Amino acid sequence: MPDRVAERLQALIRDRDLRPGDRLPAERALALELGVSRAALREAIARLSSLGLLRARQGGGTYVLARDAADRAAIEPLMPYVSVFRSDPEYRFDVLEIRHALEGMAAWHAALRATGDDRARIAAAFDSMMSVHGRNDPAGEARADAAFHLSIAEASHNLVLLQVMRGLFELLQTNISQSREKLYLSPRTFEPLSVQHREMRDAVLAGDPERARAAAHAHLEFVHTSLRELDDNEARRARASRLPPSHR
Repeated sequence: MPDRVAERLQALIRDRDLRPGDRLPAERALALELGVSRAALREAIARLSSLGLLRARQGGGTYVLARDAADRAAIEPLMPYVSVFRSDPEYRFDVLEIRHALEGMAAWHAALRATGDDRARIAAAFDSMMSVHGRNDPAGEARADAAFHLSIAEASHNLVLLQVMRGLFELLQTNISQSREKLYLSPRTFEPLSVQHREMRDAVLAGDPERARAAAHAHLEFVHTSLRELDDNEARRARASRLPPSHR
């Protein structure tokens, strides 16, 4: 029940386009609008506050947190490991392994649970991702990629899954995304990525959980393999650059 109320509260925030710093309606009015008890509403607010999405001020109402604050809350449990990730890029592949498990699950549940609004957001995120290509902005394409994947996670209506994925993407985006961005500089990798993302979108919108999970797994396997190849090629070039000129 608390999860369901929390989901409805998040939907209300989206529908009203409440911005960071905006105050939620008074508790009594909000409980009436959602058709729940004030106790259930308080529990939902506490749950979203623990995830860094809301902030309740004693005697001062409840406010939507800024996006960057929510992202910091999502990544906070991973902060002790950030220096390790920075010093050894191989840990990217640990993150990819976890994404493999989480995103297959997210796609499965999204195909079963997505509402009409969820489907519209997934379609819009896909279109935005495609529109960024060709602008010579690989970092922007990587961000649009993350937004597309998170739109599917949101449609799973599993708050814990969504927050874990937000934390992982924030970690990738802010610390170890450089080689990931290189995927968008090569036509050889961009075209398969586009096909894979389209298949994920279509499977979720079609309400086919098995197809959606398979599409997510196939996509992440391709990303994993492509990043390995990029790393291997860079290492090979670095070794070649250290050879005497006559041996190159």
